[in-house]
Amino acid sequence: MTSTRTTGVVTVTDETFQREVLESGLPVLVEFTASWCPPCRMIAPVLAEVAREEAHRLKVVELDVDANPGTTTAYGVLSMPTLMVFRDGEPVRSMVGARPKRRLLEELADVI
Repeated sequence: MTSTRTTGVVTVTDETFQREVLESGLPVLVEFTASWCPPCRMIAPVLAEVAREEAHRLKVVELDVDANPGTTTAYGVLSMPTLMVFRDGEPVRSMVGARPKRRLLEELADVI
């Protein structure tokens, strides 16, 4: 089951990753996150703003690394938060760590 928090960020799992991310018609920003990760909590409001403001051209999802080891391992994610942009089913950009909204948008500009 896929749930959308009021933030506009969709929660995905190993089971829904293919449909929600790889088969998406829009580029998808995936946050690989964990409940115990302070930088993940810091970037959550930034991702919520980006999800709302860029919904017409970017989908934002989060994947809990502890609950979804298959996808986490498949993409070699070792640090949280890892932000990975997928376009046409392929990863096209990877960033590690929290960042301010302006910097994130700059880093996304050429991939969305």
